[in-house]
Amino acid sequence: MSDTATQIKEQIGASDVVLYMKGTKEMPQCGFSSKVAGVLNYMGVEFADVNVLADDAIRQGIKEFSDWPTVPQLYVKGEFVGGCDIITEMTLSGELDTLFEASGVTFDKDAAEKIRAANA
Repeated sequence: MSDTATQIKEQIGASDVVLYMKGTKEMPQCGFSSKVAGVLNYMGVEFADVNVLADDAIRQGIKEFSDWPTVPQLYVKGEFVGGCDIITEMTLSGELDTLFEASGVTFDKDAAEKIRAANA
């Protein structure tokens, strides 16, 4: 396993929810990263953010690690969940709630319902 893959494994093992994104949760630097970070922030999910723009090895390595070509990438309990489109779909269908509940991740169910109501 490469040093980068080892580093990624450590990052996703250190927090229940990890978002690989362009920018940070306070200052996203792309619309897709902003959307996913926004959903997590709105739902009150504690998550670690990894800015791929700050590290080229991670930026490339995360795509190989997950076998997923784009960023953002969301990991819950060490498992790759998906990118922006998948997270959006899961949020609107309620699947993300189910995943968080099954994984013991705390989130605001009312906020999740508000997102769904606003997008119904």
